[in-house]
Amino acid sequence: MDKAWFGLKGIRPVMLLLAALSLAQGAAVIAQAIFLAKAVTILFDKHPLVMAWPPLALFFAAFAARHTMIWLQRRTAGRFAEASGASLRERLLARLFERGPVFAAKEGSGKLVTLALDGVDRFRTYLELSIPRMIDMMCVTILVLVSVFTLDVISGVILTATMPILVGFFILLGLAARKQADKQWRSYRLLSHHFTDSLRGLQTLRFLGRSREHGETVGKVSDQYRTATMHTLRVAFLSSFALDFFSMLSVAFVAVGLGLRLISGSVGLEAALAVLILAPEYFMPVRQLGSDYHASLDGKEAWGAMRSILGTEDEAAQQTDSVDILTGSGSTDNAKGDGNALNITGQDMIRLSDICLLNEDGSARLDHISASVEPHMNMIGIVGASGAGKTTLLSLLGGFAEPTSGELNVNGWALAGDAKAEWQRHIAYIPQHPYLFSASLADNIRFYEPEASNEQVEWAIDAVGLRELVDGLPNGLDEPIGEAGRTLSGGQAQRIALARALLSNRPVILLDEPTAHLDIETEWELKQTILSVLQHKRVFLATHRLHWMPDMDCVWMMNQGRLEEAGSHKQLVARKGGYYRLLTGMTEGGDGRYASHGQ
Repeated sequence: MDKAWFGLKGIRPVMLLLAALSLAQGAAVIAQAIFLAKAVTILFDKHPLVMAWPPLALFFAAFAARHTMIWLQRRTAGRFAEASGASLRERLLARLFERGPVFAAKEGSGKLVTLALDGVDRFRTYLELSIPRMIDMMCVTILVLVSVFTLDVISGVILTATMPILVGFFILLGLAARKQADKQWRSYRLLSHHFTDSLRGLQTLRFLGRSREHGETVGKVSDQYRTATMHTLRVAFLSSFALDFFSMLSVAFVAVGLGLRLISGSVGLEAALAVLILAPEYFMPVRQLGSDYHASLDGKEAWGAMRSILGTEDEAAQQTDSVDILTGSGSTDNAKGDGNALNITGQDMIRLSDICLLNEDGSARLDHISASVEPHMNMIGIVGASGAGKTTLLSLLGGFAEPTSGELNVNGWALAGDAKAEWQRHIAYIPQHPYLFSASLADNIRFYEPEASNEQVEWAIDAVGLRELVDGLPNGLDEPIGEAGRTLSGGQAQRIALARALLSNRPVILLDEPTAHLDIETEWELKQTILSVLQHKRVFLATHRLHWMPDMDCVWMMNQGRLEEAGSHKQLVARKGGYYRLLTGMTEGGDGRYASHGQ
């Protein structure tokens, strides 16, 4: 039995109900065998046919009851699996949004799409098949064995001795099948990742003349998946053969023993027939479990991958330590003063205390970052050479990355659990390449506020300078854009993202290189728009374009994951440290490290 089952919401009452149905099914199986044996014995003893009708009627009643219990089991398990799958998909998507774009880029979009769609479906199949089978193996098997012992002790001993051998082979082959299924699932995710990324970059691959070469790569990955699938099927067939062989061998031993004792007269015909009918039923649950185990093993592997993303241990810690946003309850470490609820206004006190964020190999992405944002600081610029940690720091501020050590506080509240969820409801994120959905222009702008009116959308369009674009579109606000619609330029996409943030009325805006891939004229226009429409919001701007910095209230200078300097543009220029060298194109030690990142 998978211990992870007990972490599913509502699993215990479902398992109790399935156990009750399984016990009823076991009783019906026993009744079937006894009444059928009785009817056959009556006919064998040459009694009138009318005497066999009552036990035959009871046999058919037990048969109907058995299959009714099986149907109810499937229905109960199916409903639970459906609800658990839907809940898991919601939690997975929420977790992906919480971890943000950095995590999605690291894991690969194809892998995450596979998990959220196909992986959840396979998990649902795994629950629907495995839970009833496991309960049947415990309940039906024990009931049938007890019944056999009451009818014939020797047959009961034979069945009892055979079952551990059968289970032993099942475990050994199951471990081998699990290893193969794990390889198959990794190959499937890799194939999905290649296929998804190939579709997204097909146009670029064509322009570069690499589409055929990449197609060969996808073909190689497909062959790997096919090979892994065949290995898994080979182990599954071997396991099924072993289960069938040993169960049939055990039934044969029982049949031979009963035949010999029937000849000697040490056992009655009715008891022998009942035991012979029950013997295959004794092995049926474990055989079905073995068959369904291989059919749903990839669902178990997918569930393990999803649990690693959800971070069950982190969630458990959050449940015990989280802050109640509505009531303000929580530990004194998370709140100040009277413990009022976290209230995000855009003029919040933000403090980073000795924060470290490590890679999987132990190297530091952020190294002992300590800084604070005072309430009067609206515009905070984050600068540094490529790879200095700007985007990572921005992800940390958005709650998309968890610090390995240290703490991020907003108004004295540790940014974790419910506090982080509340913080993220008040921020808008504009990445380097904003995604335009396959929808209308208006729906794309309503990303954060789906219920916004057309008048509000028009106001946001005027504010970010998109009026000329909208007036030139045949359908205006209803013009389809994105993958299935009109293709827009990089500057237009950035303005749409800016309109989203403005329409959302969220007080905190995170900008990650918003003009990195634009021409000078477009960048200058967008800069003026951003400074104008976001002047009353708290803005964190990560960029290597230093002409933004004189307009910032505070500048954070990043270097190799460390916060090297912090202060206003004038203060850092007067200090003539790393920021000054970056600004003037001077090098540190004459190596030209910052020369390409000047103004």
